[in-house]
Amino acid sequence: MKYALLSVWDKTGIIPLAQALNDNGYKILSSGGTAKILKEAGLDVTEVSEYTKAPEMMDGRVKTLHPKIHGGLLGRRGKDDAVMAENGIGPIDILAVNLYPFKEMSGKDLPLDELIEYIDIGGPAMIRAAAKNFKDVAVVIEPSDYEKVINAIEKEGLTYDDRKYLAAKVFTRMAAYDGAISNYLNSEGRTVPTSYTVQFRNGRELRYGENPHQTAAVFGDTGIAGQIPLQGKAMSYNNYLDTDAATGLLREFDEITAVIVKHNNPCGVATGDSLHEAYLRARDVDPVSAYGGIVALNRKVDSDVAEELASTFIEVVIAPSYTEKALAIMKRKENMRVLILPEETDKEELRTIDGGALLQRTPKITQENWEVVSERDPTPDEIDAMKFAMKICKHTKSNAIIFADKNSALGIGAGQMNRVNSAEIAIKKANFPLKGSVVASDAFLPFADTLETAAEAGATALIQPGGSIRDQEVIDAANKLNIAMIFTGIRYFRH
Repeated sequence: MKYALLSVWDKTGIIPLAQALNDNGYKILSSGGTAKILKEAGLDVTEVSEYTKAPEMMDGRVKTLHPKIHGGLLGRRGKDDAVMAENGIGPIDILAVNLYPFKEMSGKDLPLDELIEYIDIGGPAMIRAAAKNFKDVAVVIEPSDYEKVINAIEKEGLTYDDRKYLAAKVFTRMAAYDGAISNYLNSEGRTVPTSYTVQFRNGRELRYGENPHQTAAVFGDTGIAGQIPLQGKAMSYNNYLDTDAATGLLREFDEITAVIVKHNNPCGVATGDSLHEAYLRARDVDPVSAYGGIVALNRKVDSDVAEELASTFIEVVIAPSYTEKALAIMKRKENMRVLILPEETDKEELRTIDGGALLQRTPKITQENWEVVSERDPTPDEIDAMKFAMKICKHTKSNAIIFADKNSALGIGAGQMNRVNSAEIAIKKANFPLKGSVVASDAFLPFADTLETAAEAGATALIQPGGSIRDQEVIDAANKLNIAMIFTGIRYFRH
């Protein structure tokens, strides 16, 4: 007799699988809610408790933890047959199990004594047993694999490679499942966990890393990591980095916005009444750097924007959607990668270092701690421009100095070892008049020199975190120059 054991939390597709097993000579074992819906579908099912002669107990905590179940999964065909026969253990050839959704439920603010009931015990024990014995047992944990199993049992059965593939999925799933529990329990009552487990799936090899002599891969099936171009060449290591940077900045804005990034720094950011207007403004901030850049847009791309994108060299375009005409236009640039902007994922920033990793979480920008420290209050337009500039500052490599008005970046100085040089670069690169602009700094001004440089270029307001021992010197300089200045209390170093 061939046995299949089905016990699933997610019931998607389980009835067609059970029907195919029934039709192909398998006796079905099942328990709990799975057995109930299979019986309601008219399928012949034997309850696990009937098969083991042991009742479910402890509110279902113990139901499949039995030698007849685990012996049937772990028994080596041709080696353990006598022991199995002596103990009345039948071989279980196919196991379909998926687990209690601990990670999903942990996001629902349940009390721990309730959440702990979503830590699956019987399911992991069974799938680990079956996966260890994949030479003889097929274990399927994802409904997306049911069709593969059905096709196989209706033909010549699952091959060794099929069973090995399915077994590997088990250990991948268990690593993530146990990691989620570990992360939760190690985080309770703490700002960060004492131990941290992370898993990325869907690994794909890239042509090379940042440079041709470096090997590289990308992992992930959601967010930017999971994106496959609608057209164009395959994504490169640098493309993924820059697209992630551009998207992170773009998501700071609700209004119609275009962001252009080059080498992980914004080189153009603008809003507009239309996407076409916003893109042209962003491109004109620094047209030389925009060449070969990454363009991120937060509205549907129509033909007018597509024509502009196709008129120059762009590595990647990412937007929520595209008209058919826009896609046809962009096909003229056969190497240009065109991506769909995905839903934002909850992500912790993780960076590897020698011997370990760094983890951080970055909250959204707020005005909660903003304080006017100058004698002159900023005007409403200056306030709007400061909000705009600080969003860009947050996503620009330190030291960052941003000149802006309320609709566009005007000059961007990034990645310098001192703040004055960043200001000088921003001024030098500006393609628009800076008179009446505002300036944002990602960290405090240790001296008045940056403010004086900005004022000389035409800036009338400045926003910075504050916190220097020389804050008063800088405030005095602002008052002398009639500069409106705000302290935010929040620093945005980006390394």
